[in-house]
Amino acid sequence: MTAVQTKERRGIASWKWWTAGVLVALVALLIVQQYRGRHPKALGGTSDTVSVGPEGIVVAKLGTIRTGPSISGTMTPQNSATLRSELSGSIVQTYVEQGQPVKRGQLLARIDDSSIREALLSAQSAARSAKLTLDNATRDAEREQRLETAGAVAPRDVEAAQRTLASAQAGMADAQAQLTAAQQQQNKTSFRAPFDGLVSERPVNAGDVVQPGTAIATVVDPASMRLEGSVPAEQLSMLKIGTPVLFSVNGYAGQTFTGKIDRINPTADPTTRQVRVYVTIPNQGSSLVGGLFAQGRVATESRQGIMLPVSAVDERGISPIVLRVKSGTVESVQVQIGLRDNALEQVEISAGIAAGDTLLANAAQGLAPGTRVRITAGDRPTDTR
Repeated sequence: MTAVQTKERRGIASWKWWTAGVLVALVALLIVQQYRGRHPKALGGTSDTVSVGPEGIVVAKLGTIRTGPSISGTMTPQNSATLRSELSGSIVQTYVEQGQPVKRGQLLARIDDSSIREALLSAQSAARSAKLTLDNATRDAEREQRLETAGAVAPRDVEAAQRTLASAQAGMADAQAQLTAAQQQQNKTSFRAPFDGLVSERPVNAGDVVQPGTAIATVVDPASMRLEGSVPAEQLSMLKIGTPVLFSVNGYAGQTFTGKIDRINPTADPTTRQVRVYVTIPNQGSSLVGGLFAQGRVATESRQGIMLPVSAVDERGISPIVLRVKSGTVESVQVQIGLRDNALEQVEISAGIAAGDTLLANAAQGLAPGTRVRITAGDRPTDTR
């Protein structure tokens, strides 16, 4: 190999090394620029202040946090009555619709009572006839008694009058029983509300033929609801009558309702080893409706403390931390976690921050400590001092 060729090869190698160095520097510069864009203060950058909307901010507040066994089930009205037919016949008329409020004793529907009305009229006539016979027998017995006292009749005449009176009394009792039975049958053709409430079901219409046992209408009292749920037998010792129950209901997003344990089933399910719990729920204003699924937990332990949403606490490291905004700058603060409310997705902060501190949450937690921020309320930014 000549000296010229050797020199050319050395030049080519130097050029390749120089090109590789330039490429490495460019890649490093791009990485630094990208990191500065995400965390401007982490590398001593001087980018502008970052704006954070209300969705990325939470304020530490004092509140009550509760924990306990979870419970779920379907809500039903505390008072509910389904009226069923005791006779065969056709529905003559209905007087209410589903969802209609009713008062105690209000007529809901009526069965054709023509045949029963005839039997009632016959029983009433028989009762009047028996009453007349009894009255005559009573007067005859009293007259015979007076005549015997005066010595005008023989004792056997008095005894005969007494037997006639006893027979009339028996006839009257039988007629009265038949009349009462006819009246009861007559009453069974009309269906009335057993208490104040709402009509939840009315499955029959005028002209329908019903049989004994056919459902005519269901009336519920929405002023009080009942939640039936189950808890593991291992947690039974934590429950007692009157313990508050906090829960949410499908269809009522963001709302929390409170009830109390009313009854605890004395036996556990042999298959699931869970115990049935019955919770009474006040429902003033009838805001809740039956049949919806509810989920919550029994508040067996509660206390006052600083509460934060789970989204505001970073628990990925060795110690949980929060990002606090102080004097317009993000700072990382280690905190201690107390009770957890899994139903409401909140945690108690027992140390590290104070009530009123402004913290970053959700996507805003991607900001690095040292970043300058301003909190925007709608379209108007506000500085956090």
